[in-house]
Amino acid sequence: MAPPLIQLKDIRLTFGGTPLLNGVELNVAPSERVCLIGRNGSGKSTLLKIAAGTVEPDGGTRFVQPGATVRYLPQEPDFGEHKTTLAYVEAGLAPGDDTYQARYLVEQLGLTGNENPANVSGGEARRAALARVLAPSPDILLLDEPTNHLDLSTIEWLEKELDSRRSALVIISHDRRFLTNLSRSTAWLDRGRIKQIDRGFASFESWRDEVLAEEERDQHKLDRKIVDEEHWLRHGVSGRRKRNVKRLGNLHALRDQRRNYRGTAGTASLAASEAEQSGKLVIEAKGITKTFGERIIVDNFSTRIQRGDRLGIVGPNGAGKTTLVNLLTGGAEPDSGIVRLGANLETATLDQHRESLDPKSTLAEALTGGRGDQIMVGGKPKHVVGYMKDFLFAQEQRGTPVEVLSGGERGRLMLARALAKPSNLLVLDEPTNDLDLETLDVLEDMLGDYEGTVILISHDRYFLDRIVTSVIAPEGNGKWTEYAGGYSDMVAQRGADLSRETAKAQAPAEKKEERSAAPASAPKRKLSFNEKHALETLPKKMETLQADIAKLQRVLDDPNLYTSDRKKFDTTSAAIAKAHEELSAAEERWLELEMLREEIEQA
Repeated sequence: MAPPLIQLKDIRLTFGGTPLLNGVELNVAPSERVCLIGRNGSGKSTLLKIAAGTVEPDGGTRFVQPGATVRYLPQEPDFGEHKTTLAYVEAGLAPGDDTYQARYLVEQLGLTGNENPANVSGGEARRAALARVLAPSPDILLLDEPTNHLDLSTIEWLEKELDSRRSALVIISHDRRFLTNLSRSTAWLDRGRIKQIDRGFASFESWRDEVLAEEERDQHKLDRKIVDEEHWLRHGVSGRRKRNVKRLGNLHALRDQRRNYRGTAGTASLAASEAEQSGKLVIEAKGITKTFGERIIVDNFSTRIQRGDRLGIVGPNGAGKTTLVNLLTGGAEPDSGIVRLGANLETATLDQHRESLDPKSTLAEALTGGRGDQIMVGGKPKHVVGYMKDFLFAQEQRGTPVEVLSGGERGRLMLARALAKPSNLLVLDEPTNDLDLETLDVLEDMLGDYEGTVILISHDRYFLDRIVTSVIAPEGNGKWTEYAGGYSDMVAQRGADLSRETAKAQAPAEKKEERSAAPASAPKRKLSFNEKHALETLPKKMETLQADIAKLQRVLDDPNLYTSDRKKFDTTSAAIAKAHEELSAAEERWLELEMLREEIEQA
């Protein structure tokens, strides 16, 4: 078995008197793919920072294999003094790394490289940060919510890119489909400790339920044992002093064990406040069109939404999803066409940007609007602390400023505000952002029981498959198509995932005319810039690897190395095995490209 690339042993960290990490162990071997799972606030991001070396624990050790390269993707990237996104990405390269890879990834992630980091959106910042950690092709990637702020097409591109790499991965993510497709083992951070299985995320929930059920049985047995011992203490004490003292000591130990037991965190209690039933017809749109300048956002779109429908809207960032929802719900007027809203509609909206939250207000004020201790839930008053507990907020948090809440806490706060309002139409814009897996499960159950109509914008493929009855997707140039079923059904009907070029296809009219003037015949196949670059640089890379292998082999030729320096022998053996793998891959890729070049030249 190969030695671990990174090893955390007996990691301990305490915040505010409560142990956050208590004897955590984590080993990551070469090419291993680990999903790190845990509730919001369980310490996942902190543990990843410790693994990256950016946070020092109170105790324990961190070991990184000598020569191994580690790259860490934080939730909030720090651009420092860099003037452009490309400069930020290139600054993550080590001496000798290929700068072309930085430019290539920036382009693949939809950036020009000239963006000013001070003005980029959340999605652009995430793309630049991803390019920075991917460009050096590190031995281990530590990724904290890599899909945050990314659209579906980019998530799918990232999934394929990571799957094609040999880097070891440790991933924190709320995107269950992303974790299912990439992970091969699962590390569950629960109440300060890690439990780990050599199975991917697809097996996590059933395994977790088994573990918790076993723990509940053990606690029940412990309670019964304490009751039996207490009964003996009251009625069965004998004259044998030594035996009695020992048994009394055992009872105290059992009580301490029960007192120190940390139960699992509660489950959110989500329930939408439902208004009176709406009419059977909720929304009808006929031939609606919307343009901004010369850009067509929606072109001649029609749909009919009935009571109880669950409509999902997907597409790349910039495709016009929010504009389409505003048109359908009466928040914006179409340039042409008709939108008819049904009778008795009561709408509740969840905004993904959290823009309606005052960062200086307290948690309680954000829920009550600053008016006393009561919040109207479904038209009835409820004490704010009781409502907070339904969404997993502690009583002590009522005075916490919104600006210091975590992303998951702000997400739960926005849900709490939206669900308090009586409604028969829920409009949810990225409701799954930053929510932990348990809260996502409860949200799914709540939407399943909701008797009204749901319009959902989401990049979460798993969530869409479980919730929606139809999906509207962009086809480019303002065209939108509605497909029956969930996201997977939409992909099956289209015959392809969402194109990463869809948003770019919605270009100004003059550019569309320029494209239409191009020859209709397909252009002759050429080597791409990436292929040309690889063909030119691979021979040099192969020479370097061959020289490295010869140098390492000379070290291993020492017959006394194994007995005199076992650590050096192991490190050198691992390095030469890795170099042989890289040389084999480089030779295969060069041969493939050389054959392709010959075919093109002969065509």
